[in-house]
Amino acid sequence: MKAMPTEQSGLGLVEISSDEILGNASGRMEMSSTPAQDVYEIRPRKGGDGFDLISDRFRRGPIWYAGPDAVRNAFAFAKYCSHSCSRWAIIRVFNESGRVTETHEQ
Repeated sequence: MKAMPTEQSGLGLVEISSDEILGNASGRMEMSSTPAQDVYEIRPRKGGDGFDLISDRFRRGPIWYAGPDAVRNAFAFAKYCSHSCSRWAIIRVFNESGRVTETHEQ
C-alpha cells in the first residue's frame, strides 16, 4: 500500500486509490448478499416481575413487559419492528438461568 501525502497526514490519514480498496476486476471479493439483521433478546427481569425486550436499536434501553402474555407481547413487538424496517430479525428467548430456550429467525 503506497501512502500519498495529505494535509492531515500528521493525524495518520492516508489516501488510497480505489483500485487498492476494491482490487482489480478479476480479484474482487464478493459482497455478502444477506440483508442486515436485528437481534432481539427476551430475558426475565431480575426481580421476577416480567420480561425485558432488549435490542441495540432501542435508544432508551430495554422495554419491560409484564403479565401472563409478556413473552408473547415482547415477541410480537420485536417481529413488528423488524417487519416495519424490512430487516431480518433474530429473536432469542432466555430462561431464568440465562440459557436460550427458543430462537426465531425471520
